[in-house]
Amino acid sequence: MINPRTAGPGTLTPRTVLAGLLLTALTTTLVFTIGYDGYHADPAGLSWRYATSWLLFATAAWLLRKVPLRQAVVLVFVGSAVVAATGLVAQPRTSTDAYRYAWDGRVQAAGISPYDHAPADPALATLRDDWLFPTGTACQGPDRAPVPTPGDTPHCSRLNRPTVHTIYPPVAEAYFYAVGRASPPDTRLKPFQIAGAALSLAVTAALLLILGRLRRGDPRMAVYWAWCPAVPVEAVNNAHVDMLSVLLTVAGLGLLASRKRLTGGALLGAAVATKLIPAVVLPGALSGVRRVRDLIAVLVPAAVVTTLSYLPYTLASHASIFGYLGGYLEEEGYADASTRNRYALLRLLLPEAWTVPVLAAAMLLVTGYVLWRGDPERPWSGALLVTGTAFLLLTPGYSWYALLLVALVALDGRWEWLAIAAAGAATYVTGRAFDTPETVGTTAYAIAAAAVLIGWAWRRGGRAGSHSGGVVPEQDHLSVERGLKQFG
Repeated sequence: MINPRTAGPGTLTPRTVLAGLLLTALTTTLVFTIGYDGYHADPAGLSWRYATSWLLFATAAWLLRKVPLRQAVVLVFVGSAVVAATGLVAQPRTSTDAYRYAWDGRVQAAGISPYDHAPADPALATLRDDWLFPTGTACQGPDRAPVPTPGDTPHCSRLNRPTVHTIYPPVAEAYFYAVGRASPPDTRLKPFQIAGAALSLAVTAALLLILGRLRRGDPRMAVYWAWCPAVPVEAVNNAHVDMLSVLLTVAGLGLLASRKRLTGGALLGAAVATKLIPAVVLPGALSGVRRVRDLIAVLVPAAVVTTLSYLPYTLASHASIFGYLGGYLEEEGYADASTRNRYALLRLLLPEAWTVPVLAAAMLLVTGYVLWRGDPERPWSGALLVTGTAFLLLTPGYSWYALLLVALVALDGRWEWLAIAAAGAATYVTGRAFDTPETVGTTAYAIAAAAVLIGWAWRRGGRAGSHSGGVVPEQDHLSVERGLKQFG
């Protein structure tokens, strides 16, 4: 009988074979899911495809727990590449954000600050083409925003909100420029999708490095990122720039766990200057810090990098470098929760006037707990608690925000928090199939909250499995290091 602990790459165990078959089924399902253009025409049908993908992912990840470690590492990494590749089978299906990325890169290539003009501004008319700014009958598509133009011929844009300034921070803008400049002519959004796939694979490699060579956990936990359906959908197919901020955050937390506070803080600052959302991991980054100099060693480089990244755009821009940020927060209901079902779980339990004060108090309590009781050897554990709590309290409506959460789950191993990522997808896609999408979103996040509480109770009872965030034995780490060497 095969011994799973000593089995090498040439001796495949039944669990390894079955995990590979499930991975094949998952990638096949993802191809049909991402290739299906049902977001507007058939959100219910698309939701069933999403659900099947998540079910296969959960089953495969559960099975991988008992796959021999060295084989699991190879399977996770190869599977990460295959899963990411499924996002390349079609143009972006459920988001138009990448069109703004391409536009902002084009504007910068023309020597113009992306913060100075809205895309519909006549001052940028010479940069428009029929791809990003269709006219006539081409404006009949569901993802076309009208552009005010004199005359009877309809003018529109593939960009969402073409009449407002960009919202993206400077590191993201530099990324848009770099990808745009490196792209061959007429490749449109494919380079952004390829870049997303490369970044997602880099995150997998970083997770395996942190969990394996740095011995901060079980490398099998990287599967929670590598095979998660949210990654090919949001990071690759929709090419969301959140992917870059996730990589910077994971690398920064890994360095902090190795007590390299200056470089770790600097990378976290770059992550914040990419998408702002990674600011929520800072309490985790400061877990258990007792000395002022250690606090400074993290926060100062983070602040310096963030400030310096804004400086060149500040000098080159005439308009505000914060763009549409204030308007976006108002539009998304963070000022008036009733407009977009923000704070849905709190509003379900409390009077609406109490939601913001209770949210602030809850976040302060969780942050204080992480700062005081957090493990500096595992900063992502506190970061996951703060980030996941913020998601449950804010109930965001965009599924790609959860990419950061998925990566933190892969580092920490508390798989129940992945229910929040699934809830985001249900809110964003499945809600469109119902007359009361708010009810769908609230229900999905309530189920996610229940899953987190059940997971917490399970772990408190000492019944968690090998993916609970524990460290694998020394001999298994030696095995995984041999596996990792295959990837350089």
